[in-house]
Amino acid sequence: MKVSVIIPSFNSMPYLPDTLSSVLEQTFTDFEVLIVDDGSSDNIVQWASEITDPRVKLISQKNQGASAARNTGITQSQAEYVAFLDADDLWAPTKLEKQVRYLDDNPSIGVVHAWMFFVDKDGNSTGRVIPSSSEGMIWKQLLEKNTIACLTVMVRRCCFDKAGLFDCSLRSVEDWDMWLRIAIHYPFAVIEEPLAYYRQRPDSKSRNCQAAEKAFHAVIEKAFEHVSLEVLPLKNRSYGYANLCLGWKALQSAHTDYKLSLHYRALAISSYPKLRFSREYLRLSLAINTLKLLGPNNYKRLLNQVYALRRALMPPVAVKELGGSNGLITPAVRGFLQKI
Repeated sequence: MKVSVIIPSFNSMPYLPDTLSSVLEQTFTDFEVLIVDDGSSDNIVQWASEITDPRVKLISQKNQGASAARNTGITQSQAEYVAFLDADDLWAPTKLEKQVRYLDDNPSIGVVHAWMFFVDKDGNSTGRVIPSSSEGMIWKQLLEKNTIACLTVMVRRCCFDKAGLFDCSLRSVEDWDMWLRIAIHYPFAVIEEPLAYYRQRPDSKSRNCQAAEKAFHAVIEKAFEHVSLEVLPLKNRSYGYANLCLGWKALQSAHTDYKLSLHYRALAISSYPKLRFSREYLRLSLAINTLKLLGPNNYKRLLNQVYALRRALMPPVAVKELGGSNGLITPAVRGFLQKI
């Protein structure tokens, strides 16, 4: 068996069937799917009992969090490569095929990741792609901010022998901590195509600003605990980017709290003043001011109009790929996707 797909699930039945379908529809078929039920109170056990595909296995445990669920999947996995997918996210059909081929052809690479699209809570594209150019020995780059989305990665299982398992004390950004530990030992690679779909949900645990702030602090302090004096100046940058991220979470939560977002934006600039001139800071500032001016309901309506405009502007080949074809992402389309 080549790939173990690990899906932690906690009361995710509104989304899990579609998530599993996106795995079972992969063009690459030599995989197992380990769905780790992390103490759910929904009907996941009954639903799983009706799955006839022998590649799918349900593992149940008491509620311990996503890190523990992924660790359970890793320890019970049988394959050479491991891929992670949250129970509400989706993959493009060629995701596994392209990443398996890359790792097979490049034995020195520990992790290969990819770009991803944002979709809304109903699975509709927002028209926005999140690109990444992070490859090589990227430990220092990752110290500043996390540029690797968990749902896009494929990891050699041997990486966990060196780096260890996920930190169960972290209830957020636990993937960033993992990539930092792997990046000390292994180079990363990226496939510059959107091969995964991240579902933006206001009720997601990742929108819990208080928990996320605590986790960011823990990861940053842990990462910089034993670094050299040469690397230590990156710590302020790391806190700056973390607070910008928290500023976005405050806007994207169910409460769309622009005052809390302003608070995190101020902390970001206090930590790393040069962020004031960054694209991330300018985008966040525009979003805050728009929300303040329009109010939450009109702000959400405007976002929906922006999403529709983005979809309309996407090149046909990009739309085709988003729909799950094997269409080629040309350099021109790749450049467009990096800008939207």
